[in-house]
Amino acid sequence: MATPLEIAGQPDDPTLERSFRGHKDAVTSVCFNNNMKQLISGSLDGCVMVWNFKPQLRAYRFAGHKGGVHSVAYSPTHSLIASGSKDRTIRLWQSTVEGKSTVLKGHTGTVRCVAFSSDGRMLLSASDDKTVKVWALPTQRFAFTLTGHQNWVRSCQPSPDCRLAVSGGDDKTVKVWDLATKKCIRTFDDHTSSVTSVAWHPDGTCVASVGTDNTIKLWDI
Repeated sequence: MATPLEIAGQPDDPTLERSFRGHKDAVTSVCFNNNMKQLISGSLDGCVMVWNFKPQLRAYRFAGHKGGVHSVAYSPTHSLIASGSKDRTIRLWQSTVEGKSTVLKGHTGTVRCVAFSSDGRMLLSASDDKTVKVWALPTQRFAFTLTGHQNWVRSCQPSPDCRLAVSGGDDKTVKVWDLATKKCIRTFDDHTSSVTSVAWHPDGTCVASVGTDNTIKLWDI
C-alpha cells in the first residue's frame, strides 16, 4: 500500500522557468512589473528591456541612454519605468511598444540607483556626485537634493510610508533622511567599507544594509 507521501509525490526541485537573452553587455539591474507578467532589465549596453512572460510576446528594447544603465525600477502606481545611467541622467519610460521617455537631468555623476515611493508620487536617485535627489511625480520635475554623503552614493530607498528615506555609499555610512525637513536624522557608520545596497523592512521599523566588508547589518529605526 502506498504511503501518503508517495501518493502526494516529493516537492518539486526549483527549475529554470525562462532564460531571456538580448542584452549585449553585463546586466546590472532587474525588477518585476506590478502585474507580474513582465520583467524589466537594465544593462551596461545602455538599453532597458521589457521581457514578457508569454513566449509569443516579443521583448521591448528601449534605447536612449548614452552610457550603461545601472538601475531600473517600476512605478507601483503608473505604467512607468525609471532607469539611471552612467550618462548622468534618469529616464522615465512609458511601458509601451513606442518606448517614449522623458529625460531628468540634475546629477553631475553616474546615477547608481533609482527607486519609486510606494505611493508613486516620488522618485529617488542616488549618484556618484555624492547626492540623493528627489523628483516629483507625475509632474516629473526636480523637487530637492539630500546632501551629506562624502563619497559616491550607491543605493537609496524611500520608506514604506514615504516619510523617510535611507541611503548608503562609498563613505561607509548609512543615512536616514526626513523627507519633510530634507535633513539627515541618523547616520550609521559601523560598516568598515563601501555600503553597496540598502533596503527598508516592509513595516518601516528597520533598515538592512550590505557592503564590501562582507557584512549585512540591520538597523532599528
